[in-house]
Amino acid sequence: MRQDLVPLIVKQIHELNGQHGVKVPADLSSDTPLFGREGILESLGLVSLVVSVEQAIEDEFGVSISLADDRALAQTKSPYRTVASLAEYAGHLIQQVEGQHG
Repeated sequence: MRQDLVPLIVKQIHELNGQHGVKVPADLSSDTPLFGREGILESLGLVSLVVSVEQAIEDEFGVSISLADDRALAQTKSPYRTVASLAEYAGHLIQQVEGQHG
């Protein structure tokens, strides 16, 4: 997993603080549940986070990826479970795009 993606995602979560009823825990980390029974995000908050992370990745790395597509939904374990799982999935997509252009 790309270690630079966790802080990028955490920053985007903090920017969502207060929007869509998102209550960001003080101890936000890679293990923080994002979506699901114990997740900090509802559906609209998750969509907002996904869009903001996609934009941040494009701004930061110059790579355009889609975190919400059929591949994401087909995963046996959702990439939206935790900050770490989203970072891992995003890193995988970035590698695929860079591999195509490299």
